[in-house]
Amino acid sequence: MSIKTVRTVQELRDIVRYWRGEGLSVGLVPTMGALHLGHLSLVRAAEKMCDRVVVTLFVNPTQFGEDEDYSDYPRNEDQDRDLVAAEGAHALFAPDVDEMYPGGSITEVHVPGLDTVLEGEHRPGHFTGVATVVTKLLLQSQADHAFFGEKDYQQLQVIKALARDLCIPTEIHGVPTVRESDGLALSSRNRYLSDQERAIAPTLNAVLVQVAADFRDGGSGENLCRAARAELKSAGFGPVDYVAIVDATTLQPVESHDANRPARVLAAATLGRARLIDNLPVDNIPV
Repeated sequence: MSIKTVRTVQELRDIVRYWRGEGLSVGLVPTMGALHLGHLSLVRAAEKMCDRVVVTLFVNPTQFGEDEDYSDYPRNEDQDRDLVAAEGAHALFAPDVDEMYPGGSITEVHVPGLDTVLEGEHRPGHFTGVATVVTKLLLQSQADHAFFGEKDYQQLQVIKALARDLCIPTEIHGVPTVRESDGLALSSRNRYLSDQERAIAPTLNAVLVQVAADFRDGGSGENLCRAARAELKSAGFGPVDYVAIVDATTLQPVESHDANRPARVLAAATLGRARLIDNLPVDNIPV
């Protein structure tokens, strides 16, 4: 089945309504394009669970800060469409900014407590943009299931919370991070790395693996995170915005290991032009 590109909310709803009439389930994979194997893993997860899959392609301006890379963010719709079509996606929803934010749009979605810590602290307003656009996409598509990468772990928790709190019936699924063989998490922004920086970049994952192991062995969360920040700076990262061990759901700091309380190690650090983020569960990681 060939993929169909649609530009308007009405076109999207018409397609979904037709599928519903045929008794088919619908999966949604929201993206900002510049697709890589991590994105394609989301499409595959949707294909396994749903009869029809919609991939969205929209570089959302409201989640970028004034000094961030919105204007430079890589865009190649033809290439992205071909990639998801090869994976079996059935529709590509590629609206423009005016379609997503019609004149006079003033409503925003906030998720207090989750949207102002970690990434939210260092990128004020970012999660308001994310939460608002994802709410729109969930309501526009009325999908049964939606799929998001665990690499953006805080984003995943924000989206799970808004879907629950706003009674949006779409089930939200996290899909494991896809990594290079040396541990670097796949990201559209990895293309900003020079060859020398690319050689350094896997240090971020290696440091998080060690932090998680030391935390399981009884180390102090605060001390481990302080040492990890210093190690990343020594390796060539800077600034290092945060390394934190947090409750896997609330994202509040956790100081000591408790096997009955799932925790996550998260980090964000800049290397050259690329701001890299990564995270790991404290338990159930390779040793």
